Formats: sequence, C-alpha cells, structure tokens
Amino acid sequence: MTRLRDIRSRFRLFALLWPFIAVVLVQAIIAGASLYTLSAVRAYVAGESAWSKGQKDAIYSLAMYASTGDEHYHHRFQQTIAVPLADRQARLAMEQPVPDYDAAYDSFRRAGNHPEDIPGMIWLFRYFRDVSYLSNAVQRWIDADPKILEVAALGEAMHQEISSNRATPDMRADWSRKIQRLNGDTAPLADAFSQSLGRGSRAITNLLLSVNVITAALLILLAIRRTGNLLQQRQAFEDALNAERERAQITLASIGQAVVATDRDGRLDYMNEAAERLLDWRGADARGKPLDQLFRLMNEEADQEDRGFVARVLAGEAIDGSGVPQQLVRPDLSSVAISLVGAPLYVEQRVVGAVLVFHDRTKEQEFLAQLSWQARHDTLTSLANRFEFETRLSASLEGLAKRPSTHALMYLDLDQFKIVNDTCGHAAGDELLRKVSTALRQNLRSGDLLARLGGDEFGVLMENCPAELAACTGERLRKAVEELHFVWAGRAFSTSVSIGVVGLSDASMTLEETLRSVDIACYMAKDKGRNRIQLQQIGDLELEHRLGEMAWVQRLREALEQNRFRIYAQEIVPLQADETTGAHIELLIRLADADNNMIPPGAFIPAAERYGLMPLIDRWMVRSAFERLAVHKRTQPDNPIAICAINLSGASFGDDSFVSYVLEQFVRSGVAPSTICFEITETSAIADLDSAARFIKALQAHGCRFSLDDFGSGMSSFSYLKALPVDYLKIDGGFVKDMLVDRIDRAMVEMIQHIGEVTGKRTIAEFVENDDIAMALRDIGVDYAQGYGIARPQPFDDGYAAGKKRGFGRASGANPNLPLAS
Repeated sequence: MTRLRDIRSRFRLFALLWPFIAVVLVQAIIAGASLYTLSAVRAYVAGESAWSKGQKDAIYSLAMYASTGDEHYHHRFQQTIAVPLADRQARLAMEQPVPDYDAAYDSFRRAGNHPEDIPGMIWLFRYFRDVSYLSNAVQRWIDADPKILEVAALGEAMHQEISSNRATPDMRADWSRKIQRLNGDTAPLADAFSQSLGRGSRAITNLLLSVNVITAALLILLAIRRTGNLLQQRQAFEDALNAERERAQITLASIGQAVVATDRDGRLDYMNEAAERLLDWRGADARGKPLDQLFRLMNEEADQEDRGFVARVLAGEAIDGSGVPQQLVRPDLSSVAISLVGAPLYVEQRVVGAVLVFHDRTKEQEFLAQLSWQARHDTLTSLANRFEFETRLSASLEGLAKRPSTHALMYLDLDQFKIVNDTCGHAAGDELLRKVSTALRQNLRSGDLLARLGGDEFGVLMENCPAELAACTGERLRKAVEELHFVWAGRAFSTSVSIGVVGLSDASMTLEETLRSVDIACYMAKDKGRNRIQLQQIGDLELEHRLGEMAWVQRLREALEQNRFRIYAQEIVPLQADETTGAHIELLIRLADADNNMIPPGAFIPAAERYGLMPLIDRWMVRSAFERLAVHKRTQPDNPIAICAINLSGASFGDDSFVSYVLEQFVRSGVAPSTICFEITETSAIADLDSAARFIKALQAHGCRFSLDDFGSGMSSFSYLKALPVDYLKIDGGFVKDMLVDRIDRAMVEMIQHIGEVTGKRTIAEFVENDDIAMALRDIGVDYAQGYGIARPQPFDDGYAAGKKRGFGRASGANPNLPLAS
C-alpha cells in the first residue's frame, strides 16, 4: 500500500511539472532544428565555394590543356569539372518526380562535400527548395548548368582530337577563344549563385531567430495556461478512462473472434456474442459454470480430450495457438475446428482469471482442402496434373520392388491440336480438351489414373494390367477420340490421338527413364503416321535405339555448348589437266568425346537429323570453317586453298534465314565466296527441290559453288538434275569402289561422267582407294578423285598443310604410273 501511495505521489508531481518540462523540450527541439538548418546552410555555402572553385579551375586547366596538350592538365580538368557535374547530378536526382536521395548523397559525396554535411544539404533542399530566398539561389545554380555542360563537352572533344594527334594550331586557337568566352559567361553566373545563396542563408538565419523567439513566447504562455487547467484535465482523463473501458467491452462484444473470460476458479465470467454462437450457449445461462461443462477440446492428432488446458492457463501458462489442431466439442456432440489462444489475467502480480480466444478454422480448412485439390489437379479438365501423375507413378515403381507385378503406362498426344487453336482460338482448344478428357475417362477402369500432363498431352497409369489389356484399352481410347467429331462455330474438325504404351515390370527403372520410354513410344507412333498405338516393352530393340538417339540429343547439345566438334580436311585431286592454283579440299566434321576420342559422323548425324539439330551443327560448321580458312590464308600464303567443300543438311537449305547467316559469315571472316563449294546430298535435294534450287541460286549469285553429293544413289537423279544448277557431281562411292570388278558399277560411272559432260558439270569420284581405280577414272574422263588412296582426312587446324596437287591427265605431263598415295 505504501508503494502504491509513492507511485501516486510521483504521478501528481509529474502532472504538475510536465508543462514546464514540455516547454524546455520543445524549445530544445526547435533550437536543435535551427542549428541543424544553419549547419545545412553553411554546408551549402561551402559546397557553392567548391562548386565555384571547381568550374574556375576546370576552365583554367582546359585553357592550359589547349595550349600545351599536356595530359596532366586534362586529368586536372576531369578532376575539377567533376565537382560541378556531381553537384548537378545531385540536384537532378532530388528534382525527379520520385526523388532519388541515395543517388543525391553519392553525387554530393563525389563533389567533395563532407559526408556528415550531406544529409543536411538534402534536407534543406527537400523542404526549402521552393522558399523564395533559397529558390533564387537554386535558379542561379540551374542557369549555370548549360555552361558547365558546354565546358565538359569541350574538354572531351579536345581530348579526342589531342589524344589522336589530330589537333591543329587553328583548332587550338578556336578552343582558346571558346574557353575565354565560357570563362566570361560562367564567372557572372557563379557570382550570382554565390550572392543569391548568401542572401538566402541570411534570410534563413533571421527567420529561424524569429521562429525561436516566437516559439519560446508561445510555449511559455501554453505552460501557464496548462498549469491553470490541470485539475480540469485530470478530471477529463478520469472520464476518458471510464469511456475507454466501456468501449473495450463493446469491442469485445462486436469482434468476430470468440472471447471467453473466467474467474480464478475457472468459471465463466464473460463471453461475447461470437463465443455464444461458437459454444451454442447464452451468456446468462453459462455464467458461473465451469468451462468443462460448456465444451470439450479434442486433440486432432492424438484424438483424445485435452482436459487440463484451463488449469494450465490459471497456473500462469500462455497458450499461443501454434500447437496441434483442435476440435471444440459442444454438449450436443457437434464439433468445430478451432485454434485457441489463452492468457492468464494478472492483478498485482496474482492470477485472478484467464482469457481464452477461439478462432473458427472451418473456412480455413475448406480453403486448404481446395488448395490441396488444385495443387494435384488440372483446373481445365479436373484431371490429375503432372505432379500427381508422377507422384502416383513413382509410388507404383517403388511398389514393384516389394511386390512384383505388371503395370501399363500410356502417353497420349492429340494429333493436329494446334490447328484448332490457331484457326478457332484457345477457347475452342480448351473445349476440345474437356471433351477429350471426358471421352478418355469413360473408357478406363475405375482404378486407372488419367492425367493431363500439359498442353494436349495426357498420361494413363494402369496398375496390375497385362500387355493384352493395355493394348485393348489403348485401342478403345484411340477410337473414342477418333469418333469425337468436334464442332466449333459451325466448323467440324476430325480428331485423332497417337498413343505410346509401355509395360512396367522392372523395379530398377527410374521415374525419368520410364517417362522417357513412354514419351519415345508416343513419338514413334506419330513418326509412323499418327492416329495409332505403339506398344513397347522396356528393353525392345527399337525402343532402345530411339532411347539411344534421344541420349545423342543431349550429348550433341553439350558438344555445341562446349565446342567439342572438330573439323577434318580431305584432299580432292585432279585426274585431268587443271590450271587451278591451290588445294581442293572437303571439310568433314567429327565429334570429340570426353576423353578426346574422335567419333565419326555416322554415329551422331542420324540422331541430329531426326531431332532437328542439324541446322545448329551446320551453322557451327560454316562459322568455324570460315574462321579457320581466314587464319590459313593469313598464316600460310604459300599454301593456298582454291576450293573448300562444306557439307550441308537438307534442313539448312530449307531454312530461309540460313542464306543471310552464310553471307554474314562471309563479311565477318573475309573469306571469298568463290572459295566455297557447298555439298548437298542428292536425297535431301530431291526431298525439297524448290527450296534447294532457291538456296543454290541465292548463294551462286554471290560466287559460291555447289556440288551434288552421292549422285546416282537416288532413283530420280537424272530427271531432277536439270532443275538443280550445281557445279559438280560427286559420283556415289558405292559405284566407284567396285568398278574394276563390276561391269554395272563401271557403266554407272561412265554414264554419270557423260551426263556431267553434257550438262557442263565437273565430276568427282569418291571412295578412290587405290591407283588402279584412279587410272580407270582418268581414262573414263572423271575430273577429280577423292578417297583414302588419295589422302586420308587430317585435322584442319592452324598448322594444316595440303599436299602438292597431283595431276593424272596426259596434258599435265604426269606419269600415268605415278603412285597415288605416299
């Protein structure tokens, strides 16, 4: 009791003295603010001095640099002009619609202002910018900007001319005149800025002095008045306290949370309307009853009653509501999901009761259940999504290790779905997906999992399903989609689906391997004509082959990223008289594996062609070949290359942008187009004759040559030849290698040579493996020979050197018995 009286006595003393304390504090704050403002003004004056000195020193250094050309003065100019430029950047940062005070701070710091002065400078500009006596000074500052920028620009222009030794006496004289003019223009502006800032600082000082005097007088009067009304205010405080207590009770009654208060024995003392609704009790009927008679709390995880929660709170323990979920059970055995916050009530450090706040979690649980469903299902079709599908598939694969069984996995991809989207819009595509989902679901077993994996792709997991049943189900799904007959806006679309089916019985298969296998099976179905089923088993040779090709896709992409392709060169020699100076070579591509072993193109080109990687490889080949040819020309002028053949795939000459890419590489590397001969295979050219002809003509117009590779291997070679304006025909090596022992092969070579003569095209024979073949080709009239009997491919790097050109024609004076290979 004595302690309480001491507290009350101190409170009364404070109530009497606080007006005077407030007067002193307010006056001190105003005085501190005044000093801070004056300090900021002083900082601006100092900054203006540095600004003025910087622009004057900059003009002086610029004048010396113009007359002497000494880089020391240019360096000094950059240092001094940086001060007004940095001040300008600071002002511009603060004048933005959204001021950037961090940038202003950094700019003021670069201008040489003291770091402790900069916050005051920013504060003064922020709050006094539009005050007339400071606004005038800032306007003078702004007026000087064009001249400062002109000085900076002149300095940079002078530096460019002087540093490149292009400065002439006339230019230096012109610079001196400009510098004198700028000096005459900036000096008045600097004086005006200084004078305006001085007037502004004096005005601010007088204003602050007046504010301090007036404020002190007002505070004294306020303190006197406050002291006279002390007793009235004290009564007002007591009235306000009573009103606040009433408002608190009204607030508790109106909030949405259920609030319950107990006495020290755990009996109900108060509950608001929300608690009455939650507990299903009227306040008057429940008051005075123990809480365990009003409701019970059940632990959701342990499924048992929590009997001692009220006793724990009354013992001083707080319940923060972050524990396990709970169920509130009413007397009628209905229940509500809740979270509970409980705290003891203290009076003079003694617990006199408890306050419990109940939060109804019913809507939250419904929302969480909805979120959980959405996380595992596709919103468009209400099917399981990819996450749920992969989770279930992973569990099925793990189950195979515990209990051997046979499952089936399907991957479905709608054929030509893009046509519906492109012609009728995404709304039509969405409706088609919904109809397809319904049709598929109706033709599956109740336990089968159907999921939309993305876009127009679906997956089906059929557990405990033999291959025969999987095949029948797949066919049933295919027919269901085919019979759908989708109509949108009066337009009918035929629908079909390609289905890949794989059997699952190997417990060692990973999720990724399984999905890749079924994806490839679906791809095989599309590759074979669409609207069909491709049934595979893990380990089938065809599936393993496709998996191998898919593995090559990743390896090729990594090889392109890591630059692991290599270029080899193989010589082509003339068999007849040839006046061309320089080597004739063909560039061949190889792939270096991780151990730098060379992989031949036959191992990776088929996969690259199937999966659309050849355009990337062709672009790498063109770019790299041109770079090496340019280096070879610079480093080996005595060993020129007259013709360089580069192979291209059909996918590249069907690419409209590839011609532009090749021409760009010509410009970048400096390689002459007449040096390059592009080789295209006969089969790829025939597959898209129009594109091939356009491609050839476009590059021939710039001087490139073209060779038709593997000529004779296609059934329609001769009829298509006249549509392709190539320069060389490369006789298919299959005819050349056995021409000495097979009369038909020799006849084919002779016929192709004759076609070349008639059409005015040079001929090149491949697979020339010995001297006898070369001599026979020379007698027939073939122009060039290529093969291991001539030269083996070797790395085409900076040190590459072609062998001496060999001539086999009688006009060349060559010995017909000269060996072909050294």
